[in-house]
Amino acid sequence: MLARIRYLPESTKHKAPGNALAALAEQQCRRYFADPKAVFDLPLKPQGTPFQQRVWQAIAQLQSGEQITYGAIAARLHSGARAVGGACGVNHFPLVIPCHRVIAKTNLGGFMGQDAPGLYRDIKVWLLNREARA
Repeated sequence: MLARIRYLPESTKHKAPGNALAALAEQQCRRYFADPKAVFDLPLKPQGTPFQQRVWQAIAQLQSGEQITYGAIAARLHSGARAVGGACGVNHFPLVIPCHRVIAKTNLGGFMGQDAPGLYRDIKVWLLNREARA
């Protein structure tokens, strides 16, 4: 089971998958990048609180191109938007559990614990734009 997926800077040198599970993850990521409507089917080992896991389950139901606010998820879970944002920030499976599709009520919101411009926010913008065009 996968314990974590990480985004790396574009300058990172490619390394061949070291086992069958890593190869499957790479194959499914490549399929997604070729077609943002592709669905992931990877065995995940989510580590988090019961609340975090409920947030991740709600996010996992979102389809490519679909967006939802932190507040809307919070309302479904009888919680607060900040708590949902915190769960998104510690999601160990970005892309597979598509927390990039969760946005703030008035702006883009953060991504992977980053609220300011930078690598992760740039990735969120790129993913959302790509899915919107698909």
